[in-house]
Amino acid sequence: MLAVDSGGSGLRVVVKGLAPAVHAQRESREPVRTGARGIDPGHLMAQLAPMVRELTAETGVTALSAAVVGAAGLASLGDALRAELPGALEREFGIRRVALVADAVTAYVGALGPRPGAVVAAGTGLIAVGTDLARWRRADGWGHLLGDCGSGAWIGRAGLEAALRAHDGRPGGSVGLLARATEVFGPMPGLPGRLYPRPDRPAVLASFAPQVADCADADPVAADILRAAARHMAESAAAVCPATGEPRVAVTGGLFKMGDALLVPLKEELARRLPHAPLVPSAGDPLAGAVRIADDLAAGVLTLPSDETMLCVTSPV
Repeated sequence: MLAVDSGGSGLRVVVKGLAPAVHAQRESREPVRTGARGIDPGHLMAQLAPMVRELTAETGVTALSAAVVGAAGLASLGDALRAELPGALEREFGIRRVALVADAVTAYVGALGPRPGAVVAAGTGLIAVGTDLARWRRADGWGHLLGDCGSGAWIGRAGLEAALRAHDGRPGGSVGLLARATEVFGPMPGLPGRLYPRPDRPAVLASFAPQVADCADADPVAADILRAAARHMAESAAAVCPATGEPRVAVTGGLFKMGDALLVPLKEELARRLPHAPLVPSAGDPLAGAVRIADDLAAGVLTLPSDETMLCVTSPV
């Protein structure tokens, strides 16, 4: 089988045979382009095809029976991918069973596997996904201008606001965050001119989130920002988590590398809002999720709910 994780930092690809030891991986640092038609299937295949040929040669796999492509932006930008990629995979590699999956779903399966629950995936942005194995639910993931509440971009923006409040002498400011922001970005009066024209504003904002975490032990304003982020995350998890049964909750993504300054208040908020759904460690990343879905698809035992935008199993026309 073939498993692909396509995200903002590039492609990761796995080819796996029937034996567990027959397994190899490649990656590209070039993200798949998006344009007027959304995610560009031609650009994806241009990168994917040579990687798959190398991997099949390395593993000795002579036929691929199933493919799973997890793609960032699939829900809103995936029309061309859904229309063209299954046919391209059949023509190039003879693959007839294809699942196109939102990256939030591969993150979910990587973290929890095919079981009921909720997963908060947080890095620069943030989305929560949940399922009762009958349907998918999502909360947030609306981008840094309209949502992604509690994300790295959200935390960084809140930290910079506190720095600017201190610069102005307004209430709610943090002298410590002002010092950090000046060190990172230069004098505060010039910050809007340096930030607003940037096409990568969310990533720039998120780059300041670790500074907020570093200040949290000694700075009550920074600590309050992280507590508010934890509340937002728990609210999103509660919005998608099944209310009955024995669901589990997991968190995944680079934001949680900030450690206890964020994790401690998050655990408290989750325990308060979701007492029936214990927090468990994440078992793996989105690529591991794509591999798990591909294994189940190849074996004909996929139990995850189908959804036109979140998880679509399709065959070539």
